[in-house]
Amino acid sequence: MVHQAEINISTSVRHEVHDLTGRICQIVAESGVKTGIANVFNLGSTGAVGTIELEPGLVRDLPKLLDDLVPPGRGYEHEKTWHDGNGHSHLQATLLGPSLTVPVIDGRLALGTWQQVFFIECDVKPHRRRILVTVIGE
Repeated sequence: MVHQAEINISTSVRHEVHDLTGRICQIVAESGVKTGIANVFNLGSTGAVGTIELEPGLVRDLPKLLDDLVPPGRGYEHEKTWHDGNGHSHLQATLLGPSLTVPVIDGRLALGTWQQVFFIECDVKPHRRRILVTVIGE
């Protein structure tokens, strides 16, 4: 069995974080899948998905870490070509990745107690984001 649904979110600032967990749980429940996987995929090259404990400290720490690893304004080749100031945005999103797969057990996402699924905007401008959730199983 395969079930697919889309999550749409709007972002307004760089490093804005959205908790996707509740909506993904709802999609898994709607799918009827009891055992399988849920794949979460961001359609875009400057946003990323992952898991984290979504508490205020970590929500502040993650963007700082990304900027430490891939700082803005470093003269990236992308910016020399496109002059859009977001070379670091592409690289930060690539570092975290556009997708995540979570097991589905007994019709529920198999997440740890303090583990939530998030989306982070890495771009320097607002976006309307499309996140595709595909649930596969039986």
